[in-house]
Amino acid sequence: MMERMITWFVDNPIAANLLMAIFLVGGAISLSTMHKEEFPSIEPGIIQVTVPYLGAAPEEVEQAVCIRIEEAIDGVEGINRIQSIASEGVCSVTIELMPSADLSRSMNEIKNSVDGIATFPAETEKPIISSLQFVGQTILVALSGEADPLTLRVTADRVRDDIAALDGISQVAVNYSRPYEISIEISENTLRQYGLTLGSVANAIRSSSIDMPGGSIRTEGGEILLRSKGQAYAGSEYEDIVVLTRPDGSNVTVGDIATVRDGFQEGFLAARLNGKPMTMVTTYRLDE
Repeated sequence: MMERMITWFVDNPIAANLLMAIFLVGGAISLSTMHKEEFPSIEPGIIQVTVPYLGAAPEEVEQAVCIRIEEAIDGVEGINRIQSIASEGVCSVTIELMPSADLSRSMNEIKNSVDGIATFPAETEKPIISSLQFVGQTILVALSGEADPLTLRVTADRVRDDIAALDGISQVAVNYSRPYEISIEISENTLRQYGLTLGSVANAIRSSSIDMPGGSIRTEGGEILLRSKGQAYAGSEYEDIVVLTRPDGSNVTVGDIATVRDGFQEGFLAARLNGKPMTMVTTYRLDE
């Protein structure tokens, strides 16, 4: 059959040239109208349902949470497969949709079904329902120089904020840098000297470093909302927190009895570019 077609085209060169011209013109038209993306959107069609059940054993989580979720969403249209994992203190249900299923519609139906479950134990927290998204790196910006880690991190945060403000940017993150941490170190001798314990100091810091709504006041001009703003964000602010008031009225602050370090979490993390310290600002593209 193939030999007969080749023989026919050899005997009819005009038809062969015409067919080649059709292919070329069709390819050029398709190329000009074809949708092209360097980072194409991929919709995995996977929905995740997570329900925390703190303090419960895996068997309790399975019986009290996972099985009830599976029964509630069993009738949702478009589900291909359901996989549940019962761990200590949490139930995780992964729902794989059929390729033809509408993600938004299926997610709404699943959310309504899970929210309608009234037989969860009282100790469970509110279900967390989300759809899986692929994250792809698009641009990497390396910041390097003879600077201390804090300077590099502050500069990277500034660059991250500037990039995040641009149109079309989905997500920006700072990598290869340890997270911020404020550590408060108190010696045992100092605690004994002031008659304190680590628990009392922790409670004083916890109760003083907090933002709390205080209700509202109705006036003739309208309603006034009250809020106490006392959250500490820097090491110097933690140093001013009062942990003890003496009988004479004088105060003992965290800075009087402890060493407050405003820096990074402990651990080893070293990144270098051309032999100099480096941190990375990564731009991601989220498929939607």
